Amino acid sequence: MSEELPDDLKYTKTHEWVRVEEDGTVTIGITDHAQETLGDLVFVELPTLGQLVAVEEPCGLVESVKAAADIFSPISGEIIACNNKLINEPELINSSPYEEGWLFKLKPDGDSQLIDLLTAEEYTEVLETEG
Repeated sequence: MSEELPDDLKYTKTHEWVRVEEDGTVTIGITDHAQETLGDLVFVELPTLGQLVAVEEPCGLVESVKAAADIFSPISGEIIACNNKLINEPELINSSPYEEGWLFKLKPDGDSQLIDLLTAEEYTEVLETEG
């Protein structure tokens, strides 16, 4: 498996990653596997500031030359920041999915939701079962 999977992140079966920041907020993006599968990204629709999102609720969209895919929120909370650079440079997700290509940040409703997310090892197992 050639995809990059940082050990300090959490993952979902729908191919989003979650980074818990020191202040308790979380940063969310799509995985290297997801961007590889989609191909060259050409459009990103992000949630709006202040929007309340629920677990596994679609809250955005990424579109490539091959397909479009909903972005699902891995946890519930309030959107506190969006990576607006992606509006003019959606290819940042392809070139830097875990750093410059982050999608949005949110303030979680509670910590317990983080328990349900996958470790890098568990996410690797999901990728292997998908083939």
